[in-house]
Amino acid sequence: MSSMDADVTLAEFEVLERASSEEVDVELINGRIYVVPAPDGQHDAYAVRIGVQIQSHHPNLHLFHERGLKIPAYREGRARVDGAVATLDYLEDQPSWADPAGVVMVVEITSGRDRDADVDRFEKRDAYAQASIPTYLLVDRHRAEVTVYWEPADGTYLHTASAQFGAPLTLPAPLDFDLDTSKFRR
Repeated sequence: MSSMDADVTLAEFEVLERASSEEVDVELINGRIYVVPAPDGQHDAYAVRIGVQIQSHHPNLHLFHERGLKIPAYREGRARVDGAVATLDYLEDQPSWADPAGVVMVVEITSGRDRDADVDRFEKRDAYAQASIPTYLLVDRHRAEVTVYWEPADGTYLHTASAQFGAPLTLPAPLDFDLDTSKFRR
């Protein structure tokens, strides 16, 4: 993942986003433009495994892959999240960059170099907390661990829990189930 520090307006970002190729996604997080490579197969497999587990515990919730969300925390941000968990009814009527108000959880899966993963570990985590997204799940392939953050308040998550790949991770309410990571690998 590469970033470009630039002061851009939302309109300028939207022009850049429309002009980007299918091989990359463009995001605006905390005033920085990030160009993110298209996901690889392992990345997609993690998202599918998480989505299947969510559906088996909560048939009314779905994991929407590569969903655009408005993250208004700073400079009208825009994030193409690896997964947004919400009801079908909620996201069905949303535009390309959806309001995150009905999103129960955001999922990010690291890719690229380890130093690029810091965007998922810190900047996106903080932006999602500032946007009051109730739960943030990070699959960190570089550290071989899954971390869940929940209960945002004053721009930060109050709680966090982690598990190494292979161990279950208890997701907080309203999901409230043990995420099976036995098939996750570095």
